[in-house]
Amino acid sequence: MDLRKLKTLIDLVSESGISELEVNEGEDRVRIVNAGSQAHTGQVVYANPAPAQVMQAAPVTTPVAAPAIEEAPAESGFVARSPMVGTFYRAPNPESPDFVKVGDTVKVGQTLCIIEAMKLLNEIESEQAGVIKQILCENGQGVEFDQPLFIIA
Repeated sequence: MDLRKLKTLIDLVSESGISELEVNEGEDRVRIVNAGSQAHTGQVVYANPAPAQVMQAAPVTTPVAAPAIEEAPAESGFVARSPMVGTFYRAPNPESPDFVKVGDTVKVGQTLCIIEAMKLLNEIESEQAGVIKQILCENGQGVEFDQPLFIIA
């Protein structure tokens, strides 16, 4: 892909306020992610199509199944939502126990999960004290901004 096209796409993303843009042109794939706080920068990632990328496309269909869970929550209470787009993790690493489980009592400021965004691990803390009634995401699942993650009552 031409360098001038890349510069134009980066400028478009930063000026429009969108968070992410992905363009496929022939065998080239470009994904530009706006960091949000910086005015004229973005992240550019090149990749050639490979079978691994076909597998990465699968999480795109996962949010379609998530609204079915969101539409019929079994419990009512405070809904802890994702503050960013990223990947949801219930534990700090695969060998560690989950931060919280259904039935656990949590305090304000207690870590509920981690959301990985742009190679940064962000601890998501509880905004309300209570008991975890429902966990609405699977470990390793992609999450969207403002997507419900937990129900705390």
